Amino acid sequence: MKLLVLGAAGMLGQDVLQAARHVHHDVIGLDIDEVDVTEPGAVREAVMEQQPQAIINCAAYTDVDGAEEDPESAMRVNGEAAGHIAAAAQAVGARVVYLSTDYVFDGTKGVPYGESDPPNPLSAYGRSKLAGEQATVAANERHFVVRSSWLFGAHGRNFVDTMLGLGQELGEVVVVRDQVGCPTYTGHLAEALVRLADTRAYGVHHIAAAGHCSWYEFAQEIFRQAGIDCRVLSCTTEETGRPAPRPSFAPLDTEFGGQAMRLPAWQEGLASYLAERRVAT
Repeated sequence: MKLLVLGAAGMLGQDVLQAARHVHHDVIGLDIDEVDVTEPGAVREAVMEQQPQAIINCAAYTDVDGAEEDPESAMRVNGEAAGHIAAAAQAVGARVVYLSTDYVFDGTKGVPYGESDPPNPLSAYGRSKLAGEQATVAANERHFVVRSSWLFGAHGRNFVDTMLGLGQELGEVVVVRDQVGCPTYTGHLAEALVRLADTRAYGVHHIAAAGHCSWYEFAQEIFRQAGIDCRVLSCTTEETGRPAPRPSFAPLDTEFGGQAMRLPAWQEGLASYLAERRVAT
């Protein structure tokens, strides 16, 4: 399969490139310095030149609090650009994968969300990602909308990296206890995305690590696995004073049964990430 990865220099994009090469796909990666995804002409030109069979769109505005202050920028990248990419893929007969988020839900359901649950984003970031889902679906019949959760990986800033640094420096951290999700290792997610892009299972998919926890519980497990002696205190979301509202309970489940792309447990993803960090150093 000839695969084009947009947003290829990002945390997930780099892992997608590695996963695609591992299974011997013909893969090309482009990032913002090579194609501005907010410019439909530039996207069209790049896709026409590469003639991919599938595009994995990892280009994203990921600053959740920044989106609250600058919703237009978030919407241009997460919403409008997704439509440009999906339309360009449609023009060459290619499939398109759009990466979305658990933040399209409001977190009030009380149990994990399935693909058919109605979205109701609380934040500008969540609204921009939902707009990207809708634009992708409207522009390309061969679409995969993949919602995932709390990504961490070796090629970008993430919660695990932050916790490890603070734990070694301070010996005590304060972490939110009233947000629950599925911490997902990008190495595992990338492999699933590459497999999915080579199918005809079009539609919305929830692909996140098995199990769920709070940020507080996640921090505790990070320090346990890393062997760092750090005291973890907890606080509420309200006490943090962050600009963007977050869903309080938004673990992702899947309704695809035996055909679902299932990932290992979040604890296994954390162990794999820590092992990758050790190799890198």
